[in-house]
Amino acid sequence: MTVVELALYALLLAVAAAAVWRRPVAALYLFVVGLALHNAVMAALYAAGVRGTTLTAITAWKEILLAVALAHVLLDGVRRRRLPFRPGPVDVLALAFAAVAFLYALVPQSALGGEAGHRAVALALRHDVVPVGAFLLGRSLRLGRDDLRRLAWTLLGTAGAVAAIGLVDVYAVSIGWWRTNGVIDYFHKHLGYDYHGTGTRLERNGATYGLPENFVYNVGGDKPFLRRLVSTFLSPLASGYLFLVALLVTAAVLRARKVVVCLALVTAAGLLWTFSRSSLLAFAVGLVVLAVLRRRPLELGAAVLTVAVAVGWAHVFPKIAPTGNWTRVDLVYQHRLARGKQSQGSFTATSASEPSLHEHWESLKDGLHTMVHHPQGYGLGNVGQTASRTGTPLKAGESNYTELGVELGVVGTVLWTAWGLALLAGLVRAGRRDPWAAGLAAAFAAVLVLAIQTDVIGDPWVAYCVWALAGALLLRASPDG
Repeated sequence: MTVVELALYALLLAVAAAAVWRRPVAALYLFVVGLALHNAVMAALYAAGVRGTTLTAITAWKEILLAVALAHVLLDGVRRRRLPFRPGPVDVLALAFAAVAFLYALVPQSALGGEAGHRAVALALRHDVVPVGAFLLGRSLRLGRDDLRRLAWTLLGTAGAVAAIGLVDVYAVSIGWWRTNGVIDYFHKHLGYDYHGTGTRLERNGATYGLPENFVYNVGGDKPFLRRLVSTFLSPLASGYLFLVALLVTAAVLRARKVVVCLALVTAAGLLWTFSRSSLLAFAVGLVVLAVLRRRPLELGAAVLTVAVAVGWAHVFPKIAPTGNWTRVDLVYQHRLARGKQSQGSFTATSASEPSLHEHWESLKDGLHTMVHHPQGYGLGNVGQTASRTGTPLKAGESNYTELGVELGVVGTVLWTAWGLALLAGLVRAGRRDPWAAGLAAAFAAVLVLAIQTDVIGDPWVAYCVWALAGALLLRASPDG
């Protein structure tokens, strides 16, 4: 079956690559839709028996299409003997950040005090430079009015579909199905993540693994947990990122027709059911940016309402959310983990004992402390998702800013932050006269805020789509664009 699977994959990839080579903007549509389905499809393939290098090759479709699009742009530039855009400070910062990442990939781990192996270094390099590649692709695309309108509908349609699937799932599909459908093994055995959420399994060596912890919301103690919308992303956070980007772009560029309103309402419901308070607050930040650029009090009022809804939703959601019960193995693992620690008991999303915000805050402080005391960085592969996947001792986690600082040194996080702020400033300038740029400026501001407490570029949809669209809107607003 491996030969058949690879042959079918090669055929589909060849068709997609041909479309991207013919018109690189096609990559944006494939990323917006394909990356929203990526995790669900790959987990389903794993459950169907597609494993090992075959599945790894299939998961690489996004990198391959990005490489094809960039190759076309580069070849076209050589033929024309000119760059597709006029380089500016934001481009210099992007390339400088990528150069630092490649340099650190060559520095021996022993020279920096890191412990990452070759696989971890490769994964971390991909993690860091994909947004640069996506941004440069966007900078090279000339999007017309029709392209932008189609992309807006693609964004909203994808978000609405993902939200609808997720809302049906949390009420109609039992958590038991998720424990047995192959997702746990896909994350643990193929990707290498060491999750310990519900559905905990015990290996022969005594190790345990289960669904991602954030698949559900743990209210503490042995009480039933709350189901969160994970949908095709298999993650409430990644789903929430798509929803807030789509809503901000829709608010800026699409007219309030019945179809738009219906899709936006479903998407907004999806955002609420992810039960991601950080996403709601970031959405409010995006609305403030949109209000300032459009000089309309409506978006400012919506931002205030969003904050109020975020606070109220923390009280309402536990009363209406679908619930599930921990398995016996789950409880045994949690009780064993709690031994020797101060018990937190039960808590609510608004109580002082709620551990999530405390853990984020502690992680951020620890990362900053490590940056200050080890300013040269530990090298690629020693932080975040990459370290977790490869069994490398974790030096920092959660925040993109601290992860990159601990990995690439202070110079790495300074370049990353400067690049992000310069890109945001460019989108803000363009957004004063271009509604699409205003929507992307609002979405990009929200993403930069989310990056304070989480690894946003660890979500491929954000790394490819948001950075590519930001680069495209920056080109559209430039004098030569």
